[in-house]
Amino acid sequence: MTNLMPAIFIGHGNPMNALSKNNYTEGWASISKSIPRPKAILSVSAHYYIPFCMVTSSHSPPTIHDFSGFPKELYQVDYPAPGSPELAHRVKELLKPIVVKFDESWGLDHGTWSVLKHVFPEADIPVVQLSIDETQPTMFHYEMGNRLMSLREEGILIIGSGNIVHNLAAYNWNNKDIPPFDWAMRFEKYVREMLIKGDVTSLINYQNFGDDAILSVPNPDHYLPFIYILGLRKEMEKVSFPVQGVDGGSVSMLAVQIG
Repeated sequence: MTNLMPAIFIGHGNPMNALSKNNYTEGWASISKSIPRPKAILSVSAHYYIPFCMVTSSHSPPTIHDFSGFPKELYQVDYPAPGSPELAHRVKELLKPIVVKFDESWGLDHGTWSVLKHVFPEADIPVVQLSIDETQPTMFHYEMGNRLMSLREEGILIIGSGNIVHNLAAYNWNNKDIPPFDWAMRFEKYVREMLIKGDVTSLINYQNFGDDAILSVPNPDHYLPFIYILGLRKEMEKVSFPVQGVDGGSVSMLAVQIG
């Protein structure tokens, strides 16, 4: 039987995690010790959310500081991982007949590098980013994940970077250690339960969970990377949660590992 590379969704949270040592970043660091070393990484980040399907194709993707109002040292972080035009072409081929364009202008946004800086700090593994087409429904993104399944057999690590619960309007910037809101906990618990049951339909149609879903996912950009990882799961394949917690009351840091 072919060994499958795990696929992992990571709740990336605050960009300052790139510089922090905490339970979340220590959990990220432990991931690389528990999985095979990938040949390359394909990242689906909440921050590459555009009205097109695009894949980064440059040999040397820049580190993008796509945020404002943070300390100077965060803007000085560089994650000089190489790109992989070869992987970009493979992704484009697997996603046919969906039209995917090559993007040499985008690089690695903080949804990718703030996490990988802890998982693979040497930045010596090629990294490619696949955009999230904001014009498409949730089922489209699940099917995109399905189409990329064979990459797991080719030694490619696919990560989704976002947050299961992501409500910045409710986020407590002054006290990130406050207890999580009840609605955030209920929605995260619901997602976990549906994952364990293998209830893909409920996870795709997450809005049906009502007000808790509306509060937890006010915009789908941070939830959709999880849907890509869901699409990479073989039927009832093992699922685990290597990182857990809720930051600032309203941002779930849950990580979901398939395989």
